[in-house]
Amino acid sequence: MLPPKQPQTVGSSAQFDPEAFLSSWNPDDALPQNDDLRTSISKAFQLPASDKYVYRAVAAVTLEQVQQVIGFGGQHGLHGWYVDDEGKQIPPPPAADIAAYTSIFSPSTSTASALRALGSNAKKDTLRAAVAAHLQSHLHLSPATPTLSLSLPNKRKQPFANPYYDYWAWSCRALEWSGPVPSTAATKISHHVLPVFYLHFGCVVPTWDAVALMQQLAAHAPPQPKPKGWPGRGVLEIGSGNGYWALLLRRAGLSVTAVDNLHSEWRTMWIGDTVYEDGIKYLKQNGGARDKILLLVYPQVGQDFTGRVLRAYEGDYIVVAGTQNHNGYTGFQTETIAEWMVREKKDYQHVAQVPLPSFAGKDEALFVFVRTRSA
Repeated sequence: MLPPKQPQTVGSSAQFDPEAFLSSWNPDDALPQNDDLRTSISKAFQLPASDKYVYRAVAAVTLEQVQQVIGFGGQHGLHGWYVDDEGKQIPPPPAADIAAYTSIFSPSTSTASALRALGSNAKKDTLRAAVAAHLQSHLHLSPATPTLSLSLPNKRKQPFANPYYDYWAWSCRALEWSGPVPSTAATKISHHVLPVFYLHFGCVVPTWDAVALMQQLAAHAPPQPKPKGWPGRGVLEIGSGNGYWALLLRRAGLSVTAVDNLHSEWRTMWIGDTVYEDGIKYLKQNGGARDKILLLVYPQVGQDFTGRVLRAYEGDYIVVAGTQNHNGYTGFQTETIAEWMVREKKDYQHVAQVPLPSFAGKDEALFVFVRTRSA
């Protein structure tokens, strides 16, 4: 596979321009009408009507096949995300509960307030109450150092173009998903829409919360006083994939170096300056990236990838977007990233864990760790 040298969408009839795509993004016009994802994606990325591209991730499917499966709705257990104690599928959540869940991650809401509302407006022993309790129990923010106390942002007044969030929110409605619960860790099914999202946007949705936390870390200067003209701490994303996270962070004013080993295939590339290199090798050649924030988005489980990267990193700030339950889908097969860090990286403090938009059957969060020597 030859590494892409510029943003692109494989099979598109036009040169892909990410900035134009984001600047003109209007979810009211672009999102699926009548759950027609095939037409929506084809229009957004200017794909031919005869498109036969095979999306290979958790399944191997074409857009036509995905649309056929969407048409089945919840038949054949396709929406079997929630089960009772006997393993029997329970009725799907009402539309209002799905909307309340997706609104948590909207930049136009306060995450803390939206989470409280999710729980306070839930009847006892309902699915909504279980989702709210689960998310609230995993939300974690603590002071990192005397000069760094992370906080979630207030609701954003200005637009924040993030088509992945909008498509994800549509998928929650279409797939009858209102968020993770403890039993989600045992969920073995996924849906055919996921390969389409993965290959166009990436494995997990970035949020305004995630961007704001990264901004706070980047602004945390070396010991005072800050050097004159100090531009802020840069971000090193190892395993940057198609660059969607990197691009949104850059649009928020952050300096991001994206490094990827071309292990995975992407239909859409959002940036053109990815450094195609083994991540561990890159860290060793660049002083362990001591002056950078390390970002890992959906780090792979195999070959101890996550552990080797974290051991090779010599900086003070680690941010990981991945699973927060024990399904072994990211990072480590038998434990969460937080559990591994407690044992292997005792000089880092777990200062934040914030829910991320979870695809149907998944349970995702953003983890932040800060080395105690930063005090």
